[in-house]
Amino acid sequence: MTALHHRPPAAPFRRLALALLLAAGLPGWMPAADSAPSNPPPASAAQPSSPTPPPPVATAFQAGIDAYLVSDFEAAADQFKKAVAESPSAGAWHNLGNAEWQRGKTGPAILAWERAAWLDPFNPNPRANLRAARKSAQIDAPDLSWHELCSTWLPVDAWAWVAAFSFWLAVALMLLPNLLHWRRADWRQGLAAAGLAVFLLTLPALAGVQSRSRIGIVVNPDTPLRLTPTQEAQTLAKIPAGAMARLERRRGDYVYVRTQFDSAGWLKQSDFGLISQR
Repeated sequence: MTALHHRPPAAPFRRLALALLLAAGLPGWMPAADSAPSNPPPASAAQPSSPTPPPPVATAFQAGIDAYLVSDFEAAADQFKKAVAESPSAGAWHNLGNAEWQRGKTGPAILAWERAAWLDPFNPNPRANLRAARKSAQIDAPDLSWHELCSTWLPVDAWAWVAAFSFWLAVALMLLPNLLHWRRADWRQGLAAAGLAVFLLTLPALAGVQSRSRIGIVVNPDTPLRLTPTQEAQTLAKIPAGAMARLERRRGDYVYVRTQFDSAGWLKQSDFGLISQR
C-alpha cells in the first residue's frame, strides 16, 4: 500500500482548484506487481506550522493519521470518514482506503481509492493500490469505453472548464471583431478555429465523465443480486465486494445495476456506492 497522504484537505470552495492543487501522497512503499497492499512502514506526520487551532476537518485528518500510525485502523477509518464528509479530497479518500484495507474491508477500500482517483487522476498512489487490491481479490478492473478513458486524462471538473473557455473564446473571436469594427487579422481567425477544435475535442470526454459517474462499487461481500427490488426476491447471483457495476435506475431502497460479470438485477443501496458521489 502506498504511503499515507499527510496534508490536510483544502477548503471546498472550488472542486476544480482542489483537484488541480492536491499534492500526491508522500513517497513510500509501492506495491510490487505481484503483491497486495500491505501495511506501510511508520512515518512521522507533519506538524501544523500555524499556532492557531486547525479547523475541524484538519483535526479529523490529523487524528486519522495518528491512529493509522499506531495501527488503530478502525479509529483511523472513522476519522478519515469525518474528514471526507466535511471536505472531500483525494488525500483523505486515499488514506481512508488504506485504513479500510487494513481492516479487511475490500469493498470500502476499493471504493475509497476509486473516489480518490476520480478527484485526482494525476496521483498514481490510489491506482497502484487498486491494481494490487483487485489482483489480490481476483476482481477485474472496470471495463471503460474509449471516451471514458479519455475523461480520465484530466480532473472531471476540468473538462467543463476547458469546454466553456474554448467555446466562448471561439465565439468572442468570431463576433467581437465585427461588432467593434476591428481590422481583420488572420491570427484571430486561427485562434477562433483552434478554440472551436478544442471545444469539439472535449465533447467525448464530457460524455465519458457523465457515463463514468454511474459506475459504482459493491461494498459488502457476497451481496445478493435480486430479480426484483424486494427482500423476498429470488437471488440471481452473489456479487463479491469490490466488484464494479453500472447504475441504471433506482426504486426505493434498491438500485438496478449491470455488473461487470454481464448480469443485471437489483441491489440494496446500502450495498453499493457510486465513485462520483453525484
